[in-house]
Amino acid sequence: MPEGTEIRHEGEQRLWREALDRLRALERVWPDDAARERERAACRAWLAEQRALPRLAGLARLLVPGLTLRQLDCARVPVERAVARLRITDVEILDADLPSEAVPSAPPLPLTVVADSIRSAFNVGGLFRTAECFGVRELLLCGYTPPPDQPQAARAALGTERLVAWRHAGEIRAAIAELRAEGVTCVALETVAGAPSVAAFEWPFPCALVVGNERFGLDPDVVRACDAAVRIPLAGRKNSLNVVSALAVALFAATRCRQQRGE
Repeated sequence: MPEGTEIRHEGEQRLWREALDRLRALERVWPDDAARERERAACRAWLAEQRALPRLAGLARLLVPGLTLRQLDCARVPVERAVARLRITDVEILDADLPSEAVPSAPPLPLTVVADSIRSAFNVGGLFRTAECFGVRELLLCGYTPPPDQPQAARAALGTERLVAWRHAGEIRAAIAELRAEGVTCVALETVAGAPSVAAFEWPFPCALVVGNERFGLDPDVVRACDAAVRIPLAGRKNSLNVVSALAVALFAATRCRQQRGE
């Protein structure tokens, strides 16, 4: 490759990276109307100056006054792809979603999530992300559930594996027995006939919420080993949710129950 081509390529990469930094800066100040307009105008002017890179300069037309988040996204995504910084997936997290150190954390939810033989590392990452969002006390990994440092799990967890206490707990029945011996009420999340819905259940705290394998759920003897079982009422034919989605629904119900009791 000619020397000049290599230098030009490096220069282009630098400009694309600077464009991404500027667009992210605009997103960070989004809630502030005045700051947003200043950043928008400055970013648009800078993009328009990059006439040597028509694709980059062409993005300036998207940053119009009254810019919406959707329009900003239309400008940001091609820049991210150009610099190969981010893999665009359904688990993308925005800079604005990151917790601020200046904002005090909410009190932790006195609830432990017990995950038994989760097959998908991606789902494990989702469990960590969901658990962190609801302030779960601890996440116990049982059976062949992969650890959060597995690459796919780590990508889905988006760093939350460093914010949630977790440990391997071995065999699920032994883990349940240990929790119950410590005075923790164990609640199985499963499609059990006659079980109360997650919304109607009077959640006891401290408690442990037990979730099972994506395909087979929890074994009947594991459900029997728990103190109670809850279900999520569903109207569709499939009668099944992804384990991460199910956990989110249940944790929302538990959190709401606790808040309504003023705890």
